[in-house]
Amino acid sequence: MSRNFIILPSMKLTIAELAEILKGKVVGEDNTQLFKLSKIEDAKKGDITFVSNPRYLPWLYKTKASVVIVDSNLEYDNKKVGNIILVDNAYSSFNELLNRFAQNKFKHTGIHKNSSIDSTVELGNNVSVGQFSSIGQNCKIGDNVIIMDNVSIQDNVIIGNNSLLYAGVRIYDSSFIGSNCIIHSNCVIGSDGFGFAPNKMGEYIKTPQIGNVIVGNNVEIGSNSSIDRATLGSTIISDGVKIDNLVQIAHNVSIGKNTVIAGQCGIAGSAKVGENCQIGGQVGIIGHIVIGNNVKINGQTGVFSNIKDNAILKGTPAMDERSFNRSYVYFKNLEKIAKDLNDLKKLNANKN
Repeated sequence: MSRNFIILPSMKLTIAELAEILKGKVVGEDNTQLFKLSKIEDAKKGDITFVSNPRYLPWLYKTKASVVIVDSNLEYDNKKVGNIILVDNAYSSFNELLNRFAQNKFKHTGIHKNSSIDSTVELGNNVSVGQFSSIGQNCKIGDNVIIMDNVSIQDNVIIGNNSLLYAGVRIYDSSFIGSNCIIHSNCVIGSDGFGFAPNKMGEYIKTPQIGNVIVGNNVEIGSNSSIDRATLGSTIISDGVKIDNLVQIAHNVSIGKNTVIAGQCGIAGSAKVGENCQIGGQVGIIGHIVIGNNVKINGQTGVFSNIKDNAILKGTPAMDERSFNRSYVYFKNLEKIAKDLNDLKKLNANKN
């Protein structure tokens, strides 16, 4: 059956209905019609927006939005505002609305006639497969999975319920993708790890990579990211992990639950990253080290050794953030400090 993915129209509801969804309190008119979400500086009549950061408070008085979701503890001039909904956390409430919109972004419309699905594949209910996508032998695809155009899924792959694969994704053989996952365009899951052994002639001989990749539930992987299969065993991306665009995760790496990794990070082979970590952009982590739970790593940090739980790191090589900031004050003044030391040496030499 020929099909296309369709963007669904915006929702339609009143301020009163929105307040009920968000469990908030209306200040102003409650029967105004609302149609879509918008940034506060761009909002127009019929739009919903929010303010949670005091820096954006001036926009609360200038916005043309029909309603603004506002933190209940935020101080504002009630004589200058239009319709608002007071909630405990405006950012979380707006995020909830974004998720509601996103749930209806695509609808299932079947299997495209130009797709290729092996006869041994087990398809769940309401699966959509885009044109020029292929699914190899002995794969299992869960319910409500959306596989968009030009996706390649090799043999023996398992994909859980409600997962979404954007155009151009490549899933190599024997990979496991959990439920409620989102994999963005041009990701590669299960490519060979970077394994080579030099022989007596100095030539590098490829080390076969015969493991796989296991991706847990509720994982999101940004576009153009690559997760290598294990040499032996599995590369593991645990439940709730969020990976940005352009991230490289090497063979046999293990990422703990609910860890977030920003763009352009590289994690070398067999490194183990704990749960609930926050890794900033362009961080480099060498192989065969262990990073504990709840660790925060600032952008462009280079991590070369094991890290204990709850650490906050900065710099290359990585060091405690507070130590780095104190040391950086001296570094900026290093030329002056050196001059002062030389002056003291000359002064002492003259005294002697």
